[in-house]
Amino acid sequence: MKNKLFKLQIIVLSMSFLLLGCMGGPTPEEQIYETLEKVVSLEKEFEEQQDPLIELEKNERSLYDEILTLGMKEFDRIVQLSDEALAIVDERETRLNNEYESIKASKEEFQKVDEFIEEIKDEKVKEEADELVTLMNKRYDSYEELYSTYSEAVENDRKLYEMFKKEDLTLEELEAQINSINATYEKVVAANDTFNSYTDQYNKAKVSFYENAGLEVVYNEE
Repeated sequence: MKNKLFKLQIIVLSMSFLLLGCMGGPTPEEQIYETLEKVVSLEKEFEEQQDPLIELEKNERSLYDEILTLGMKEFDRIVQLSDEALAIVDERETRLNNEYESIKASKEEFQKVDEFIEEIKDEKVKEEADELVTLMNKRYDSYEELYSTYSEAVENDRKLYEMFKKEDLTLEELEAQINSINATYEKVVAANDTFNSYTDQYNKAKVSFYENAGLEVVYNEE
């Protein structure tokens, strides 16, 4: 039937650095550093949604599995479990939107990098910074796709639990909705994989840029 549980194991921008030895006014490279690390801070809210979302998905799956074990003689119990599942769906949607707002704030801050790149004198470093921007913009675009498909999945889940509350629900209607849900979650997994890939590429490119820009940074142990 329905293989519902998909974990959104999103790789966040988890690297944090301390800038050493800044003397005088900041260079363009140092201003980029400050902006990129502000981006990390702005995505904290995004990061904090991941574990709760996974836990909500697990709880919802448990309710779904229990509903499937019940017959129509236990319709009142089906309605009760469906209402519990709908409450979880609502919370998932809220956390998804919190996640989205965090990414939007991150993107707005990241756009400041462009003006600093123009001031970089070393062409090789400037090219690397441009590549960093390209990767991050692809990451943001991939998140938009992830957000869109996950929102669609949430809405499909909501429709499913509303259907469970109908005494005249047919097997054909149920199977059609489950097939729709499964197809949507396949898109969610693909979008999530793409987002994770761009995040990983960006994180590596960021470290490389810091090194080649001559920035003395160390890992901030947390």
